[in-house]
Amino acid sequence: MQAEQIIKRPLMLTEKGTKLRDAENKYLFEVDRRANKIEIKNAVETLFSVTVIGVNTLIIRGRHRRMGRGHGLTKSWKKAIVELASGETIDLFEEG
Repeated sequence: MQAEQIIKRPLMLTEKGTKLRDAENKYLFEVDRRANKIEIKNAVETLFSVTVIGVNTLIIRGRHRRMGRGHGLTKSWKKAIVELASGETIDLFEEG
């Protein structure tokens, strides 16, 4: 898989993500379900030119949602928490 296919989008709008970014230098991404930790690490390093120390992943299950009178299930997706070396940042997440 290409690096652009592995990293789908950054997750920046949550309070937990902001705290992790400010306190622990960790960044959140939505990634492809088939990608493993090594592929995610290599993709972040090539796309953003940073040094990755560690990667944690978790799968977010789809939730039941009402749609009018019916109901459905949202899609399951994979989240990656990427820890960078001290002093390095990703400009995409900087506010201002």
